[in-house]
Amino acid sequence: MPEESGSDGAGADAPSAAARDDLAGVVDLFGWLTRAELSRALSELAFKRRAEVDDDAIAAAIDVAVAEYALVPAPPAALAEGGDAPTDVVDPDAGLDADEVALAVGPAAFPSLPTDAEDLPHILDVPERGVDREALSKAVLARLSEDAIAAIGEGDADRLEVLAAVTYDVEAWAPVDAGEIRERIVAELDA
Repeated sequence: MPEESGSDGAGADAPSAAARDDLAGVVDLFGWLTRAELSRALSELAFKRRAEVDDDAIAAAIDVAVAEYALVPAPPAALAEGGDAPTDVVDPDAGLDADEVALAVGPAAFPSLPTDAEDLPHILDVPERGVDREALSKAVLARLSEDAIAAIGEGDADRLEVLAAVTYDVEAWAPVDAGEIRERIVAELDA
């Protein structure tokens, strides 16, 4: 999981694509989890494996999964908990690393379950949860546009390459059109 390093261009110390998909698989078990709940779930998995818990590595793995859209911050309006809207999550505008930001599976994920993850619903004891994909997809599209504008402003070609790929992923994941965002990114990359 977070201790794996990738050869997918994300850097020697970055989690692999498989690790990001494992994070998405854990979140997918529940529908959505807060950052704090996901951190706890990963700590529980490490404990079950008799491995040391590295909180910094867990936080870094979650950050990478969010940056690459394997996990996406979900606005409270897109969430349900036990049939009701949750009251203890914060809007992602409060900061993507806030412990109470809810995370859902994103368009760039291929969720997979890490070993022993099937026990997590019993360990974490969270209520039944759901995600309104329409509301979530609108939030993801808005974030994608903001990220593209920021990367263009910074002249960050590597980030723009990642975001260009996400524009295709998001269209396959939800009934949204990311063509305008993609055109802006491609124009910037070609300039």
